[in-house]
Amino acid sequence: MQDGLIFCASNGLLPTLLEDFSARQIEAFLSFFDTYARTEQLPPQRAPNGARWRAWAFVGGRGAGKTRAGGEWVRGLALGLSDFADAPVARIALVGETWADARDVMVEGVSGVLAAHGKWDRPTWEVSRRRLTWRNGAIAQVFSADDPESLRGPQFAAAWCDELAKWRYAQETWDMLQFGLRLGDWPRALVTTTPRPMALLKKLMADPTHVVTRASTRANARNLPAAFLAAIEERYGGTRLGRQEIDGAIVEERADALWSRAMLEQARASEAPPLREVVVAVDPPAASHNRADRCGIVVAGVDADDRVYVLADATLAAARPAEWAARCAALYRQYEADALVVEVNQGGDMVSAVIAEADPAIPVRAVRATRSKYLRASPVALLYEQGRVRHVGAFPELEDEMCAFGPDGLAGGASPDRMDALVWAIAHLALRKRGLEPRLRRL
Repeated sequence: MQDGLIFCASNGLLPTLLEDFSARQIEAFLSFFDTYARTEQLPPQRAPNGARWRAWAFVGGRGAGKTRAGGEWVRGLALGLSDFADAPVARIALVGETWADARDVMVEGVSGVLAAHGKWDRPTWEVSRRRLTWRNGAIAQVFSADDPESLRGPQFAAAWCDELAKWRYAQETWDMLQFGLRLGDWPRALVTTTPRPMALLKKLMADPTHVVTRASTRANARNLPAAFLAAIEERYGGTRLGRQEIDGAIVEERADALWSRAMLEQARASEAPPLREVVVAVDPPAASHNRADRCGIVVAGVDADDRVYVLADATLAAARPAEWAARCAALYRQYEADALVVEVNQGGDMVSAVIAEADPAIPVRAVRATRSKYLRASPVALLYEQGRVRHVGAFPELEDEMCAFGPDGLAGGASPDRMDALVWAIAHLALRKRGLEPRLRRL
């Protein structure tokens, strides 16, 4: 239906298509959500295991259209619309963070259940009884995640759970709901939420009987003010809060990591001051054959007050030696750097050769690891705690590695190539003995 509407609109046929419709018929036609919904807002057909899904998690940024998808899904179930259900679903649960949130957002909100209906099919909303009733007898009851016990007793064929990542008693409420989802031949739940690194949400998203769809705030740009999008991108783009609230990403943090998200947020800088030394630090791949591992590349500089500014994360994935050497040479020229700081444990001769081939005039400062990654990184993390390091902008992938790096020397089970390059850069600039070389430049 959506493809047909788009075809008619793009070919100027929509007025002809609708010219014989009454005003009510046009209103009804345009009320069908699948005529303008994005793919991720429509219910999926099957779970990853091929069976009917038990839960559908729509995980997205703020303003991504999650609430509208939930309101339309409830409408589609209650009315038995073909894209949503085989027949009307008689008993539905609506579970919000609190009773007030469920009422103000899920039911009465501008994208809630009532707003999803036309005048002719809107259910009766009984606030005192906390329930919606449709003319065909379908009922949706409203619950608060602050009161898991209220779900003990009622039974449902479907449930819409909004902002699950904010529920105070998330596991308890979810468990009680599962016992009540026992009507019909396909009991199922829709979860709409902006993500947080909580155990329940991660468990739901990893279950092969569940479906996960994602959307960022940007995906709903046609329904949001351009000024709003520009403002939040400028203020929060790439930051921990922005990745969670705009991109809809689960931003995790390891309990025993050397760096914390709060520490990195405090290290933000909009620009760098004049710098007296700039380096491009490189953690080359372990192998030098045709296509190897990731090559960590970080650019940083130090000012006259010995404060370090991280300027760029230019890490390459699966790069050939000639490729990462060319990238380093380009960055050296772009940032008017003083040297390349290169870790040579995996073959100093090879490293020197590939860099010389890219640009023989680039001075190379070879460094060799004699201690574990954790011991090398610890004094650098201390500089962050002391406020002596700043990130000019945001570097999401680098910062993910930093906040996932712990005593085992791994970040998310993998070698922290970006973080290694960062450590080499900062150690060279702030932890080595060096003479005074007052060479200032503004980047």
